Amino acid sequence: MKTAKIAALSAILLATSAPTWADEDAPKFGLAGLLSSKNKHDLPEVILSAGMPLSDAPWRLKSGAYYEVEITSDGSQELALKGADFFRAIWIDEIVIEGLEIRPLGLDSVEFDEAGTMEIGFIALKPGSYNLHVPGTTGETQRLEITIE
Repeated sequence: MKTAKIAALSAILLATSAPTWADEDAPKFGLAGLLSSKNKHDLPEVILSAGMPLSDAPWRLKSGAYYEVEITSDGSQELALKGADFFRAIWIDEIVIEGLEIRPLGLDSVEFDEAGTMEIGFIALKPGSYNLHVPGTTGETQRLEITIE
C-alpha cells in the first residue's frame, strides 16, 4: 500500500514538474544554445594601421550574445591590441588565423608582426565598461571603447 502511494505521488510530481512552454515562451536558440546562428552578430572590422583610428564607434554588446570580429593589420607597423579586462569578461569560442582554429583558455593581447587577419568568435558575459587599445599610446583614436550590457 505504501509503495503504491509513493509511486502515484512520484508520477504526479514528474508530470507537473516537467517544463512546458507556450510557443512564445520557448527558448529562442537552436540545439547549439548560445552558439546558435540565431544568437550570432558580426561586429565592424578593426583595422590596425599606423596612426589610424581603431574604430568609427564604440561597441555596445549584449551579455549572452555571440559575436564575431575580424581584426586586420595592414603591416604598416608592428601593432598589438591589449585588453586583459575585456578578454576576461568574454568567453572566447575560437580565434581563426589563415584557416587555423585556436581555442584558448584566455587571452591578454594579440599582436601582428606583419599584415594579416584574424577572426575572433566570442560570447559576451560580464556586464561593464572595457576597452581594447594599442599599447604605448594615449590617443583616444587608439582605443576601442566596449560596453557589455
